[in-house]
Amino acid sequence: MRRGFGLIQVIFFMVLLSTILTITMRYASISARQTGELFVKEQAELFMQSAIELAILGIEGHDKSTGCLHNVHIISHDRRFIADINLSTYFLLNSETCDRKSAIDTEESNGMVTMDIVVETNATHPKNSRQLRITRRTLQRI
Repeated sequence: MRRGFGLIQVIFFMVLLSTILTITMRYASISARQTGELFVKEQAELFMQSAIELAILGIEGHDKSTGCLHNVHIISHDRRFIADINLSTYFLLNSETCDRKSAIDTEESNGMVTMDIVVETNATHPKNSRQLRITRRTLQRI
């Protein structure tokens, strides 16, 4: 009678221990995946800031006699992220020509542009396991 009772205790203890280990491993894998996704999101946000700066440089270097720049398409150097920037509205003085301009009368607001930025992970890149898309609208001085 005592041997049977001891065997039941050992089996119960092993089932309890295996359940606890299974739950621990599941949470560890979830935590590792979330850490990786957080890292990719931070990389995408840093790439977005760089893309905004490159778009401003593109606006500055664009020949304004042919009209204003409308879209900027940027791919990261490792081809992991793609940024599409839509330059929707330029805030310029009345004397300047642009087909997407909103005329203003004050010198303080001259040279502003509204940007719609979309950064996505490149689906063809082997390191991108999940699709990430970040959008932002910003007003920048040019």
